[in-house]
Amino acid sequence: MLAGSNVVGSLISLMSNFLAGGVLISLLSPLNFIQGALVIAGGVLLYTLWSGFRASVLTDVIQLLGMLGAVAILIPIVFFAAGFPAAFETGAANLTPAQGNFFSSEAFFNQGAPYIAAVLAYAIGNQTIAQRLFAVREDLIKPTFITAAVGYGATVIGIGMFGVLALYLGSDPLDGDVNNLIPQMAGTYLPAVLVALFFLLILGALSSTADSDLAALSSIVMTDGYGHTVAGRAAADPRRMLLIGRATMVVATALAVAFASMRLNILDLLVFVGALWGALVFPVIASFYWNKVSNKAFTISTLAAVATFLPVRFGWFPTDGASGFLIDVVSVVGVGVVLALMAFGFFGLRVAKIVGAVAIVVVAPFGIGFLHDYATLSGSLVAYAVSTVVCYVMSVRNPESFDFATIKERVGDFDSEPGSTDIDDDRPSLGEAAVRG
Repeated sequence: MLAGSNVVGSLISLMSNFLAGGVLISLLSPLNFIQGALVIAGGVLLYTLWSGFRASVLTDVIQLLGMLGAVAILIPIVFFAAGFPAAFETGAANLTPAQGNFFSSEAFFNQGAPYIAAVLAYAIGNQTIAQRLFAVREDLIKPTFITAAVGYGATVIGIGMFGVLALYLGSDPLDGDVNNLIPQMAGTYLPAVLVALFFLLILGALSSTADSDLAALSSIVMTDGYGHTVAGRAAADPRRMLLIGRATMVVATALAVAFASMRLNILDLLVFVGALWGALVFPVIASFYWNKVSNKAFTISTLAAVATFLPVRFGWFPTDGASGFLIDVVSVVGVGVVLALMAFGFFGLRVAKIVGAVAIVVVAPFGIGFLHDYATLSGSLVAYAVSTVVCYVMSVRNPESFDFATIKERVGDFDSEPGSTDIDDDRPSLGEAAVRG
């Protein structure tokens, strides 16, 4: 389940980055969109095949510097070049009542809340994040992820100021495509030198994420696909694994460029993937700490969550009457699940149970009756709730307890003897626990 979801998620993420790169190049150079996407895809593929993990680490550093530079330097320049802060008064007429309200419920339920749920799912389901996790010292995992979350959140809010400025200025996205908005703003209000700097910074950020997706896809296919499933750990050939991993990168790049040509909305894609991964969050976390979770419980709960998410998200049935009420009830449970999972990460199980229960009680009176009107949010919440309830019900009465130590016999280096391990203690690692899914 994890491998399959990550293949889909990484392909969509890769497509989104090639899409963004193609848009950026087409707006700021003589090349068209397809040519720009091919340039980005070809460059990322070549240096990832050549340097692998080292290239990924280097571009991650470039990504960080690029995003911080865009927030700290470029946005203030655009701010003053576009006539702000005076434009806040002259452009207020361009805002709808909901857009002019800082505490707009429409903004929160249509964008804010769905992204909160999506980001939590990304932290658990995204293979590129998991790869970074194993590169961090165990005693620094929590402070590393807290720092990354705060820094990333601040950067996203900063980059989002481009959209706020465009709104006050009455700027419409070129060709009606919101993907064009940020490069359009940069090209309009930045001098040529800073446009070039912006171009390089954003390309660095896109390349960093794209090479991580390629690395994740290659590792999944060559280890989970070939190494464990097809050949078996004892018979797997490391050289063949490497060849399969590199071939996977080439195929994934070609597919991502083909999908990018569809010019879908990047934000909608990311929320969609996050919601799909929401079906995995509770089963994954539970399998780390609870020895009652079985393969059957993990698989059925995830499939049930996806099966309920899709019709709610895309409105495949009417949401008025009893069906809308049912969606609202399940969504309220999903609110409790999301907040409980977040509390668990910081404060432990006891606090998580209290937070989840209180959240359900507090949200129920005003959540039931209108949550079904927000398909993006209710779809995500339903995925969280269904996977949690089904996984718990199927696991709590499981008479068998999983022995984490047995994973050492099943998982390890492909070029070492089966049963050998470099782990010095009996504690299950996150990767070992995840294998049970």
